[in-house]
Amino acid sequence: MENIKKLLIISSDKNLLEVLNFCFDGWGYEVHLHNEQIHDVSLIKKISPDVVIVDVHSASKSHLDFCRLLKDDFLTAFIPVITLINKRQLRSQLLSLKQGVDDYLIKPPDPLDLRIRVEMAIRRWQCSFQATPLTGLPGGRIIEETLQEKVKQKDPFSFAYLDIDNFKYFNDVYGYLKGDGVILQTAYILYSMVKKFGNPEDFIGHIGGDDFIFISTPERHRQICQNFILTFDKVVPFHYSPEDRRQGFIVAKDRSHQIKNIPLMSVTVAVLHQYHPNEFKNTVEINERITEIKRYLKMIPGSKFMADRRNLQDKSLNQPVIYKREAAEILAYKPLGQILVERNLLSLPQLEEALKVHWKRGLILGEALKELGFIKDEDLKAALQAQEILGR
Repeated sequence: MENIKKLLIISSDKNLLEVLNFCFDGWGYEVHLHNEQIHDVSLIKKISPDVVIVDVHSASKSHLDFCRLLKDDFLTAFIPVITLINKRQLRSQLLSLKQGVDDYLIKPPDPLDLRIRVEMAIRRWQCSFQATPLTGLPGGRIIEETLQEKVKQKDPFSFAYLDIDNFKYFNDVYGYLKGDGVILQTAYILYSMVKKFGNPEDFIGHIGGDDFIFISTPERHRQICQNFILTFDKVVPFHYSPEDRRQGFIVAKDRSHQIKNIPLMSVTVAVLHQYHPNEFKNTVEINERITEIKRYLKMIPGSKFMADRRNLQDKSLNQPVIYKREAAEILAYKPLGQILVERNLLSLPQLEEALKVHWKRGLILGEALKELGFIKDEDLKAALQAQEILGR
């Protein structure tokens, strides 16, 4: 069954909204109309549209700024934006909006022409986005281009490579669908930590499988890594069965086909800094250096991160920062979904469906559960209170 495409149309022109809603609804689109000022992208995350159409001709200054906000947020940056513009505005407005607009039509638009532009935008996004299909994060080509641009710039930056330890064994024992859940949650944790502790212009990407990257600045990398690891070590064990979680390992075959006790998943983060222009010749040199750091860290059990601070003055490696699960205080922690399942207020399939919405759209889990109609307000509040008590 073909997925229904979602459109968000923003305009203060009521007649235009009525016409476009009538046409696109008749063509089978899910249409969301908005005629008020939008100050943040939380609404966009909730709707998760395939295309945003903004009426620039009748829009206020805040609507124009909104185009830029879309492109500055990881979860909405690659949603196509089509503007409707007056011919007299063409030069002045598009020059100022060129970083936030993907296409335009002269107003008033022919609905059929607009539909063609919408379909072309979606197809172009699917073909050129080069995103990893599972997480929707930028993939190899965009990562490479972004890193190349950073090497050319004069500003310092930090490049971090994240790899989940023992993920392959988890995938072998629990299956690829459970493995996909781990990947989605890891992407969400990374997004949240970079958003909270990094810079507005920081970048995250998904190379594929259990490998991720982020690009930040030297003064921010430590907080991102520390908080990412602490959160990862708290929540990821709940992907295991209670028995495996309690014993701290799973029984699986290693690469030599020997039966072994494989520790629960942890995470390795290798970080490389560029402090001065021309410190690295190209991205190949960066990849070679980051691989060297990662290879060293992989020999150390548990979650850890380390930055390579070698430059012309200092040829030494930083000492790795290693985390033990006891230090992360995960034993008393329970995620909201786990509490709801234990209280028989939620089934495991319902939790898995809500978690996918939570991870992929960036919604708070409670909001996702309510949106899907899986939970009542009073039950949600009681579970949140119980979680707060457990965390004390």
